[in-house]
Formats: sequence, structure tokens, C-alpha cells
Amino acid sequence: MKRFRRHGQESQRDRLKQELFQFNKTVEHGFPHQPSALSYSPSLQLLAIGTRSGAIKLYGAPGVEFMGLHDENAAVTQVHFLPHQVELVTLLDDNSLHMWTLRAHKGLSELLEIGRFTLTGPPGAPPSVTRVTAVLAHSSGELLLLGTEGGHVFVVEVPGFRELEERNISLDQVASSVPDDYIGRRNLEHVEALQENPVNPNQVIIGYGRGLMVIWDLEKQCAVQHIPATQQLESVWWTEDGGYILSSHSDGSYCRWMVGGEDVNEEEEKSDIPYGHFPCKAISKIVQLSTEDGPPFLVFSGGMPRASYGDRHCITVIHSKTHVALDFTSRIIDFFVIRGGPQHAGDPSALVVLVEEELVVIDLQTEGWPVIQTPYLVPLHSSAITCSHHVSAIPLKLWERVIAAGDVQKTDYSKKPWPITGGQNLAPDPPQRDLLLTGHEDGTVRFWDASGVCLHPMYKLSTAGVFHTDADPNDNMNQGTEGEWPPFRKVGCFDPYSDDPRLGIQKIHLCKYSGYLTVAGTAGQILVLELNDEAAEQTVEAKVVDLLQGQEGFRWKGHTRLDVREDPVLFPPGFQPFALVQCQPPAVITALTLHSEWKLVAFGTSHGFGLYDYQQKNNILIKCTLNPSDQLAMEGPLSRVKSIKKSLRQSFRRIRRSRVSLRKHHVNNAAKLQEANARLEAELAEMELAPVQRKIEARSSDDSFTGLVRTLYFADTFLTDSSHNTPSLWAGTNGGCVFAFMLRLPPVEHRADEPVTAQPAKEIQLMHRAPVVGIVVLDGHGAPLPEPLEVAHDLARSPDMHGSHHLLVISEEQFKVFTLPKVSAKMKLKLTAVDGSRVRRVGVAWFGSSRSEDYGESCLVVLTNQGDLHVVSLPTVKMQVQYACIRREDVSGIASCVFTKHGQGFYLISPSEFERFSLSTRHVVEPRCLVEAPLHSGSSTQHRPQPDGASSTLRNASQDNEDAESAARRVMEHALLNDEKVLQEIQKSLEGDQTSLLENNVKSAVA
Repeated sequence: MKRFRRHGQESQRDRLKQELFQFNKTVEHGFPHQPSALSYSPSLQLLAIGTRSGAIKLYGAPGVEFMGLHDENAAVTQVHFLPHQVELVTLLDDNSLHMWTLRAHKGLSELLEIGRFTLTGPPGAPPSVTRVTAVLAHSSGELLLLGTEGGHVFVVEVPGFRELEERNISLDQVASSVPDDYIGRRNLEHVEALQENPVNPNQVIIGYGRGLMVIWDLEKQCAVQHIPATQQLESVWWTEDGGYILSSHSDGSYCRWMVGGEDVNEEEEKSDIPYGHFPCKAISKIVQLSTEDGPPFLVFSGGMPRASYGDRHCITVIHSKTHVALDFTSRIIDFFVIRGGPQHAGDPSALVVLVEEELVVIDLQTEGWPVIQTPYLVPLHSSAITCSHHVSAIPLKLWERVIAAGDVQKTDYSKKPWPITGGQNLAPDPPQRDLLLTGHEDGTVRFWDASGVCLHPMYKLSTAGVFHTDADPNDNMNQGTEGEWPPFRKVGCFDPYSDDPRLGIQKIHLCKYSGYLTVAGTAGQILVLELNDEAAEQTVEAKVVDLLQGQEGFRWKGHTRLDVREDPVLFPPGFQPFALVQCQPPAVITALTLHSEWKLVAFGTSHGFGLYDYQQKNNILIKCTLNPSDQLAMEGPLSRVKSIKKSLRQSFRRIRRSRVSLRKHHVNNAAKLQEANARLEAELAEMELAPVQRKIEARSSDDSFTGLVRTLYFADTFLTDSSHNTPSLWAGTNGGCVFAFMLRLPPVEHRADEPVTAQPAKEIQLMHRAPVVGIVVLDGHGAPLPEPLEVAHDLARSPDMHGSHHLLVISEEQFKVFTLPKVSAKMKLKLTAVDGSRVRRVGVAWFGSSRSEDYGESCLVVLTNQGDLHVVSLPTVKMQVQYACIRREDVSGIASCVFTKHGQGFYLISPSEFERFSLSTRHVVEPRCLVEAPLHSGSSTQHRPQPDGASSTLRNASQDNEDAESAARRVMEHALLNDEKVLQEIQKSLEGDQTSLLENNVKSAVA
């Protein structure tokens, strides 16, 4: 009976777990890593980006996001929307074509791959015959024209991917129609460009690599006109009136050709080299758009003088007498222009440029052509991310003050709204305001609105102004000066340069109730800042803390401390520093915490930890934790001693590899700093990447970095006896040692005069000497103690001070509970001894039940070195659930993980992207959006060429489709399905088991 009863209890607990815990990767924040293709649908008003890793991402109005991933591990080289439809085609570098659709399901759209296709040539033909180099999605929405490396143009019916062999345009057909006095067949080369005549869909222009362009009539199957350009062709553009064709070439020139007439061989080539007369780089793309009242806009990429500015990444915009060369800090992938007006045929309104490290949108309707602030796709890695900190449930007053400080910084941006507005965001409003703070290599801290799907930039804090730094000569290099030619204008915010690697932010702690912020850096600097709505000029004095406490025999071999400015510094509105602590030796800050109620900051390095009173600006406590054998701790991050953990260092360097080629200053210092950070992280990672590691065993006390401080924790608890609680500071080290200090705070009325004192109270040495990564004190009810000021603001209940408190010490290898104040072991949960994994990140989170609003549990959230997430119950310390989250080889991703207070988390999947995940059933932030197919205007169909046989409609592209399925899809495509009653009638009218098929293939407008 006992066994059955126990089983019933376990079943009840399992049901409760299902109501509390659920793992989902919900959304990717930031900028796609290594983008490779760009497209835009004017009718859907959606932007599509393909990447080198095979991802395809769609963006519309803020909150409207979709992501798909190709099964093939191949780069996306081209993306094309089918006109006036919800389908798009991707071309990969393995020469495969893929059809994607936005399909409605339960009122929400989802991006699905519905077909794939690879061109097959005649038997024995070389691969170049079918290697696709150019794609044209015909305005009929029913044809794809595929130009190839061999010079052929294949015509394919979509969405079924059926090759229409009788309509193919072979190289023989084209070559036979080319005048003999031009170029022979062997010189035509590949198809570089395909464009449709805007006023006659039966005509397309085929541009060949050597320069020849042929206007081809799809209906008559013959060449209409030859355009004999002589330079290597890069791109073509057909003007809206159909009267002219622009071609751009590899010598930095573009030409304008008149359309019409049978024989234009006598026409002279009208060539213009915008930045000649010296040799120029190729103009890779050119666009000309008319305006209602004035001259057209001419936009092209490239064309810079090769010798002087060949390394610049530029897009030139020319309109009337305004000529600007937009200068970007990374390579241009592609661009397009958004037009205003109801049919998207009005004046150009915005230029959208995708470069390798960011997306830049230029307002073309406002004088000066300012940049429009992006609500998403923001480059998180403008400077490399070095740490993260998440704060949940921000009070409205602090939120508004941070926004106001950020608005002051955004005066240079356009006031126009975001121009990409496709789809409907159906996600509910976020239940609370959340902040994500990221620390960066250049000494900045960026504040992000992490409440919803869009990670929106709010405010940027720079700490560099406090210190003397080397001025970077590149800062103003790209700013245009009066009369300069080319007329450069630097745009974009991606800036890979760092004035001084010592400025890098390593730890951040923000108190959301008081508005106090503390940040700590690479060279032992700790800044305490407060929020000020007005600009202020003040001097920040450094308080030096000697963590070695006069110990002999140690000599710091690392970098020097930063020099503090002695003159007053003008700080803009926002967070302004008023206190500075400088650790000696100036080692990386490894632990930091702030108690705003007590006005105290605790900090730790590899040499020890200290306690600072930022109200009186005094040091209260200095404790050296250095072991006599810790010589490695004295080498410092920038030491010349080579790291013995080379493989780990290389793994951590991958996160910055994309910017290595751009870093021209402080290369040596940056490399040394990376070596130091890698060595430090490697120590934290215990030097091993093996999936299964050793059982728990005692470690030698002379292991390197045993004195490194891993965690600091403030608690009001029982240290001396069970009847008197007292403020305390707890510190955990890499050698498995826990220090507890009792703090005496003067009464409130004397807080500014009387000193705060600290005295040693407890010291715990874990037998297995595993690094201590977390410390939590549980109250009499077994709940974690609330944050400072949380009870005072009525946002948490007062901790239970009647029952006995417990101390939970989380080491890399196990969770151990001690009673307080006796500090006797009560229970423990082993991790490493069971599955060989080690704790890398730990946090306390509240999990609310999905069934009952009133029920919830506080639990520990743990990330291991194998990339697994565990939830551990409190106070019983029992394993609840386990989920695989991050690849165990992704050391950088594991090291970057940060948890929220409500069971969510973020980690870097690339230098520029956070993956967001949720372990909670109640708190899930994910895109919920709907995209409906645009309604066709009748006039758009009058010139459509019809393929032989039945008109092609949405059909599944698998080769074994049945006729019934095709018929069902045709019915669905040509019906209005916004009304569910109509949908049901159609479903009933179809034979057999078509109901489920229809539900999966709903299209929500006329195709």
C-alpha cells in the first residue's frame, strides 16, 4: 500500500510540474549573424533576410517576426518574394531552390517550407549549365525565371516547381539572334541579371556577364532588342515608364539605354563614371526611381575610386543637386527603396541598407536624409558584449526617466515612423516592464527594453568620460567636410574600435527601486552611479583599495589601472557616476553586488573582496583571499605568459572573430585582454570540455585561482544566535571557501556620520573544494530573502524571521543546505557525481502555475557546462525538470547566459544575437502575428502571360502530389477565406479526407 500511495503522490507532483515548467526557445533578439541576402515585398510590407547558416528571417511591423531554417547547411544567396502573394523563394549556395509560405493556423501565421527544387540539365551536361546565378519572380506570381552560369534561362512554374521546358531560353537561341559583328557565343558568359519590363510583363531583359543585354519577349519566344554594352555587367534596372534601361559595370560606370526599335547597334554607349577619372570599383547595384514633381532618385552601391577609397563600403544617393556617399562600417549585402503612396508607387520614402553588421534605414523625405531608429534588428555588438544583467518588473517612474535620458541621445534620428509595417502583431501587451543591460568592450552599458518580442534600445551609458583614454584617430575620419569629394557621410552605429580594452564592463548591478547602478570593469574599476534628469558637471575621485593587504612576495605583472580625470567632467542626463573604487592590483572584477537600502557595494577579484560605503565614500572591509601558491593570479589578464588552455581561448575568441579584420588600434592590448579573459573563463570552466567529467573528489588547495571570488551576497539573517538577526555579507571563492561577515549599521538618523563596521563571523570550507557559484539564504518558510527595498515598496512579503533560516551554498558540483546560525549541514544534492556535469550559471526564479493564478514556487534555475537547464526546488533541493538548451561545445553561449526572476533567460548564439528561452508556463514572450495575402487589383492581371495548360496555384512541392490535393489548393487560393463560414462550406464541398489538408493550407485572401 505504501508503494501505491507514493506513486499517487508522484503522479500529483508530475501534474504540478506540468503546470509550472515548460521549456521553449521563444525568439531571437538582435541582428542575424552573417547575413547574406535581402528582399522586400511592397505588397506585404515584409523584409526578409537570409544568412550564411541557412536561416531565413522575416520582419514586418514591430513584433511581427518569423524564422525558418533550411535543412541543408548551406548559405542563402538570394531571397525573392512572389509578387502579391505570401510565398517567397530562397536560393542556397548548393544550387537548391526552396519555396516558403506564411500559412495561417489557429489565427496566427507561421513560416513553413512547402517545396524544394534543383535544376537538372541534360545527361552529361556540365554543372555550370544549371548553376543558378540570377532569379526573377515574374509579376504574374506563376513563373520563376532562372538564369544560369551556362548562359541559359530556365522557366519554372510556381509554386509547384514544374519546369516549362518549351519556354526555356537557351544560349543557342540568344546567340543566334546576336549580330555577327558583336561578340561570339563563347563570350556571353553567365546570366548576371534578369529584369521585367514594368509596363509589359511579356518582356524581360537578360543581362550577360560580358555586358550584352537582350530584351526577350516571353510570348513570342524571340529577342526584341540587343543592347551591346562592352564592359563587364554588374546589374540592370528598367525605369518605371519602360523607356530606359540602366546598366552598371565593373569599371565603376553606369550606362543609360533607350528601349525601342529593332536595331540599336548604331547607338553609342552613354557611359557615366560618377567618381572617375581614376580607376574605380564596380557599381554592384543601381536603382533609379522617379518622383512626382522633380528629378528622379539615383541610388547605387560601390563605384568608389579604387586607389583612394577602395576599402570604403558606400551607397551613393543623388537627387537634384544633393549628392551623398553614405559610408558604412561593414560590407554592403544589399539595399532596396521603399516608396510611399497607396500602390507603393509614390515618391521614394526610405532607403533600407543591409550591411554585414547592421540594418540602416535612411529617411529620404526629410531634409538632410537622417537615419530612422530601428525598433528591431539592432546590432547588439556595436561594441563586443562582455556581460549582461536582467532586471524584471521595472517601476514606471524609473522606466520613464531612463526613456527620457535616452531620448536626449536620439536627437539626430528622423521623426518619421518605422516604414516597414507588414502583418499584425497579435501578442498581448507585456505584463511588466523588463530591462536587459549589456556591458561592452568600449566601456558602455546599453539599456534594452526586453519586455516583448522586440529588443528595443532605450539608453546608452558611457563610462569612458571618467578616465583618460587614447583618442581614436578614426573617430572623425569618416565625417564629411565641406567640399570633400566623394561627399562621404558616415552612417550606422556598428563601431568595432575600442579606445582602451581596460574600459570593458565585466559586472553590472542595478537597483530598480532606488535608481542606483554600479558597474565594474576590466582594470579593477568600480563605478557607483545615480540617475539624474539634468546634465551635471562633477569630479569623480577614486578610492584605492589594496586587496593584497601588504602581503609580500607578490608582484602584479598585468595591465596598469586607468587614469582618472582630475578636472570636472560634464555628464549628460541619465546615470552619472559619483563614486569610484579602484582595486589594486587592477585585476578583472569577478563579483559585484549592491545593497541600496544599506548604501553598500561589495566587489571581488582574483585577489580578494571588499566592501564600500557609497554614502560616506569609505572602505569598510578588505579581505585578501590569495593563496600563497596563486602565482597565476598575479599575472593578470594582459600578462605575456601564454595560457595553458589554448583551446578554450580560441573558443572564446570566436565571438569576436567577425571584427578582427577591422580592429586597427590596440591590437596587442586587445589580444592580451582576450587571452586574460579566456584564461579566467577557462579556469571557471575547469579546463575541460569533455561531456562527462570526473566524480566529486577533493581538490588540492594549491590549484590556481583558488582565491578568485565567484559570488557575493547580502543578507539580513541570524549569524550569532537564533534570536537576533543582523545584516551580513557572504563571499564564495573558487577554492570552495565561504566567508561570512557581520555588519553593524548605525541608526538611520546617524547613518551619514557614524561608520559602518564589519567583523568576521563564519568561514566554511567545502570538503571537495569546488568553486562556489551561488549563495542564497532561505527564511523560516523556506523562501529566498527578498531584494533590498522590495518589502518597503510592498512588492514582496516580509521574510519570516521566526522560524530558523537556512544557508544554501551552490558549488559547481553540488547544492548544500546548512542551518543557521550553527552552520551545520542539513541536506545536499549532488550533480557532478550523478551525471558528470558542472554548474555554470545559477539564479532564483518564481514559477507561477498556468492553472491557478494564486499558486507558484520559488526555485533555483541552473545551467550546466553541458548546456542543460535544471530546475531545483526550494527549500527541499530536489531536481524537478531537466532540458537540453545549449550545445555543450558552445562555451561562449553558456558563459553568456543570464536568467530572469520569472523563469526566462537569454544567451548569445552569435556575437550579435541573443536567444530567448522560457522555463515557465506563465511567462512566455514569443511572436504572435498574422500576415494576410494582399488583394489583387484587377489591372494587375491584364498583361499576365499564361503558362501552357492550367494556371498554377498554391500546391505542395513534393513530387508525389495527388491531383485531389492540387484541386483542393486551387479552390483555396481563389476563395476568400477570412470568413470561417465560407471556409467550412468549401471544406464540406470537397471529397474524402480533404478537411485536414485544407486546414493546413488556408490562405487568408484572394491570391
